[in-house]
Amino acid sequence: MNIKKGDVVRVIAGKDKGVEGKVIAVQAEQDRVIVEGVNRIKRHTKVVNQGGRAGTTGGIVTQEAAIHVSNVMLVDGKGTTRVGFKRVETKKRRSDGSEYTAQRSVRISRKTGEEI
Repeated sequence: MNIKKGDVVRVIAGKDKGVEGKVIAVQAEQDRVIVEGVNRIKRHTKVVNQGGRAGTTGGIVTQEAAIHVSNVMLVDGKGTTRVGFKRVETKKRRSDGSEYTAQRSVRISRKTGEEI
């Protein structure tokens, strides 16, 4: 999954095409993301009076529904970009104080080549 929670994405397909928003949640098992202000649905809820004052009030609640990750693109700078991965050498420190070099994977912008 190339999109992470907190990324700013633009919707590229569907009824909300062109809208930008922040990713609230990622559902990696279903390849879906929930984006702030996109794909809003109305859920009708019942009044639940269990537990005394801790019950929920009924009514119509508007919330975001998940959309498929293929319908969003990461926003980088002023435009959208595809996401790539690159291995970068880093220095790590062992518990005894000695250092060693290791590699870690970082996300990069395919358009600019810079780290995201």
